[in-house]
Amino acid sequence: MSRATPRTPAPFAAFEWMIAWRYLRAKRAEGGVSTMTWISLLGITLAVFALIATLAVRSGFREEFVDTIVGTNAHVTVYYQQEVNEFGQIERSIADFAALQARVSALAFVTRAAPLVKGQVMATANGRNSGVEVFGIAADDLATIPRVADPEASQGTLAGFGPGLAIGSGVARELGVTVGDRIRLISPDGVKTPFGTSPRVQAYEVGYVFTAGRYDIDRTRIYMPFAEAQSYFNREGVADELEVMVDDPDAVDRHALPLLEAAGERALVWTWRDASGAFLRALEIEDNVMFVILAILVLIAAMNIVSGLIMLVKNKGRDIGILRTMGLSEGSVLRVFFICGAFTGLIGTLMGVILGSLFAIYIDEIFSVVNYVAGGGVWDPEIRGLYAVPAKLELGDVLSAVALSLGLSFVVTIFPARRAARLNPVEALRYE
Repeated sequence: MSRATPRTPAPFAAFEWMIAWRYLRAKRAEGGVSTMTWISLLGITLAVFALIATLAVRSGFREEFVDTIVGTNAHVTVYYQQEVNEFGQIERSIADFAALQARVSALAFVTRAAPLVKGQVMATANGRNSGVEVFGIAADDLATIPRVADPEASQGTLAGFGPGLAIGSGVARELGVTVGDRIRLISPDGVKTPFGTSPRVQAYEVGYVFTAGRYDIDRTRIYMPFAEAQSYFNREGVADELEVMVDDPDAVDRHALPLLEAAGERALVWTWRDASGAFLRALEIEDNVMFVILAILVLIAAMNIVSGLIMLVKNKGRDIGILRTMGLSEGSVLRVFFICGAFTGLIGTLMGVILGSLFAIYIDEIFSVVNYVAGGGVWDPEIRGLYAVPAKLELGDVLSAVALSLGLSFVVTIFPARRAARLNPVEALRYE
């Protein structure tokens, strides 16, 4: 009668988990390394928290900046090349702007095309002066600009535009005015006289105050009715450019050629990516560098697991020798210590994800506390352009942080686990 072949236990059997759990919760007096385990756990938690928090703020910054760019500015600007008119003056205005508007609006991807008159002037009120940029636009077209028609905060309503001006909240604050007050606009290119050009000074009522959410826009922008702007800037019968909005701002580059064909000769286009491309590229480079730096931080935290496991293997050398003489295979020993390290990485990653997600969700409240403790001035919108720290928690960022943390934790755990598996039981028990 043949002897039955011993059955080989399946990988990660229940007894392997039991031994690993016994080692993880062992006290130092019993030969455990609970202190090192806690240090490793804390390191992984903080590293994953920092990674997720940074990725969330990065995503928030990118979305907020892009949203304020496409929400207050043209997706594409159509203008004409400069030419010399019959009087020897350089001219780039659009005389047939109505026909141009009709041709561009006929394109399927265009949601709005509006002629603009633009100019830089000095605004003054209450003894205060401020340099501003005036956009001459029709009331119906202004109502389609998202960050103006539906701002973060406002005073008055869009119905006040027409009888009065629409101004940014930063301009209103700088001049000390509100809805119903009057401001004077001073343009150096005013009335032409035999003795030269005299500045044009005109008083207007403030009909609407908006907060677009971008400091540099709120601080400098004023909207004026199109016909009034034509008269004020000596642009009677012409426009400076055509502001075009498209259905998909991210795909604006592929719309450039159809727009040029519709606009005709002398036409040029300038997209929002052209205007902000350098900033977006710098932001992308910074994002990649920050991810690499924080990935190194996660790696350093994961190395603590190696230190803890090496100490655990050294302290449990006698136990390993006894288990091997009892028939435990090298693979089982390797899996026991792999579970010890992987479990630490898994719990630390989970805690880091929770802390990082909470930080992204409650970032406004957290910075309010920090600002209060620091006595104010922690976030200066004049420098950073935004009024608050934006954060957007994205599933892809969380998954990349989890994959990085778990991947590094599992990889670095293999080396001390293999050392434990290859420990000679005879050498381990020789001096016991």
